Amino acid sequence: MSIEISKEARQQAIASIERYFRENMEEPIGNIGAGALLGFFLEEVGPVVYNKAVTDVQERLQSRLSEVDLEVHEDEFQYWRKFDKQKKGR
Repeated sequence: MSIEISKEARQQAIASIERYFRENMEEPIGNIGAGALLGFFLEEVGPVVYNKAVTDVQERLQSRLSEVDLEVHEDEFQYWRKFDKQKKGR
């Protein structure tokens, strides 16, 4: 599975890579080089980030699912208890 990003995100990422090279490296990088570097990272490192995000979401969902019974639990056989409370209150 390849990681795809929108055209706008790709343009912003390339501009960011170009700026990073201008400000932090001795040699600037051109638009084509920045695009190639972005493609490399999306293919090589992107799956690591993606898989970590999926794992984080799974853990979060599992945590929420374990709390569902507390949030939506209803006590059973309550009909007669409400009448018993009314009798005691008299």
